[in-house]
Amino acid sequence: MTNQKTTIVDVAAKAGVSFGTVSRVINNDVHVRPATRERVLQAMEQLGFVANRQARSLAGGKTGAIGLLVPDLGTGYIGEIIRGIDAELTLQELDLILYTTHRTASKEANYVANLAQGMVDGLLLVLPRNPADYVGTLTQRNFPFVLIDHQGTGKECPAVGATNWQGAFDAAEHLLKLGHRRIGFITGSMDLGCAQDRLAGYRAALRTHHVPYTEELVYEGTFFQPDGFTGALALLDVPDPPTAIFASNDVMAMGAMDAIRQRGLRIPDDIAVLGFDDIPQAEMVRPALTTIQQPLEKMGRVATQMLLDLLEAPESKIQRIELPTKLIIRDSCCPRQGSYADAHNAAYSA
Repeated sequence: MTNQKTTIVDVAAKAGVSFGTVSRVINNDVHVRPATRERVLQAMEQLGFVANRQARSLAGGKTGAIGLLVPDLGTGYIGEIIRGIDAELTLQELDLILYTTHRTASKEANYVANLAQGMVDGLLLVLPRNPADYVGTLTQRNFPFVLIDHQGTGKECPAVGATNWQGAFDAAEHLLKLGHRRIGFITGSMDLGCAQDRLAGYRAALRTHHVPYTEELVYEGTFFQPDGFTGALALLDVPDPPTAIFASNDVMAMGAMDAIRQRGLRIPDDIAVLGFDDIPQAEMVRPALTTIQQPLEKMGRVATQMLLDLLEAPESKIQRIELPTKLIIRDSCCPRQGSYADAHNAAYSA
């Protein structure tokens, strides 16, 4: 028999139990005797029955699944966060339903609406594009959700992120202490709170060390690797080019490294490069990338724990947690030598 023809009534008849007992087994009710549970599970397997998540939810039960929205699956950044989420859900024997939004605000809002109709018990949203479109609705419906790496919403939103401002400050200060005064900066998508915080941290470090902020040394990117490449080329073409480039994430830093090599320049001797995230690939590129480490896997774990707490106690106090970042020093930065910048300036003046 196929699952389309098999109903919960068929399972109850096959197992010799009531409809309510089958429902309790499906919803993992602890008040079912082990022998009865095993008999119902065997009947479900023999009949090819799979519980419909939405039907279970409408009947007042739990789906046993958590929804996860991510912008894409193309970077180690997302992969590390998902690893933390999956580890926590596995411990609780919960399923994960994954959607990719491709950074499209309308698609994100539609996915949220569909998932919140009973497909899942709660939502995790990584780098949400425009949560203001639906956060109010989720809050009014008391539907549990947690934002990951987004601090640009009101205090009523549960969220887990990292100290983006402090991380960017530490990165820029590291370059300043190495003697760099012309530091190019490639931003992330400026509609995201984390990108805004990183730009603010970079500017604050310059101000602290009495180095003027220069608009021409800032290139607006989108967190994608090609922006690191085009951004680095643009920065290298300014009249007084930087001796160091700080990119708002590691994949853009790697794109910048490709552009620097294309110009026949050496890293870090001619230009230092620094990233943000510390994805697994950061240690594998050559030279190994100096970067700011976000505790990505831990962010996934903590956000999942927070969501599970909300499922258990919906009236609990809203939390907004920032986990600490850390400067990871590798081989892509060295003290400012000035060979490229000075030669470029001399040629430009001539």
